[in-house]
Amino acid sequence: MSRPILEVIALTAQDAQAAESGGADRLELVADMAADGLTPSVADFAAIRAAVAVPLRVMLRIRDGFAPGDLDELCDRAAALRAEGAEEFVLGFLDADGAVDLAATTAVAEAVADCRWTFHRAIDHSADRAAVRAAVAELPGLDTFLTSGSPTGVGAGRETLLGELAQAGEPGYRQRILVGGGLRAEHVPALRASGFDAFHIGGAVRPGGWTAPVDPAKVAEWRALIDN
Repeated sequence: MSRPILEVIALTAQDAQAAESGGADRLELVADMAADGLTPSVADFAAIRAAVAVPLRVMLRIRDGFAPGDLDELCDRAAALRAEGAEEFVLGFLDADGAVDLAATTAVAEAVADCRWTFHRAIDHSADRAAVRAAVAELPGLDTFLTSGSPTGVGAGRETLLGELAQAGEPGYRQRILVGGGLRAEHVPALRASGFDAFHIGGAVRPGGWTAPVDPAKVAEWRALIDN
């Protein structure tokens, strides 16, 4: 059996190298955590890609919140990242009523056709999680939902996550659940015992906050935690 996935947020090549050395399986690349993570520059992606060997999922989000903003700009940035070698992405958009913005999500998914991608925590802020899943379930390349089960984090969302895991394999629930958002070490043993096999962390491996780099020793602690 393959080991569980540990995905770590990286903003720089230094972050990426620290996360990889600590045992991360995959990185989510973002910029500007003050806006909860936006699309990194092509130059930053290239520097990180050159620094590590692990897979990289690149955020496609150009404004704070869950609306897509300028869709042409977003698709152009996706195309530029693809041209630089990006192969995996993170995206997902809501409308003003909290429903999935299917037109925008589809357009960006088409801009990264033939790539695998994650629908990110927009699902936790949606008006109807099941409706989001049903709407995007068959979009090409979607293989993961990053979710805490609640807008306030894993602590409040555990029962929701368990309910969705119980539906694994059903329409709308065939994608892997990547647990993240307010995830703490004390949550992990019960989540692993319940069958979750993919975890996403950011601030948990930055003792100095988002202005400080990833600590490889903290990543190694999480690696050991989810493997046990």
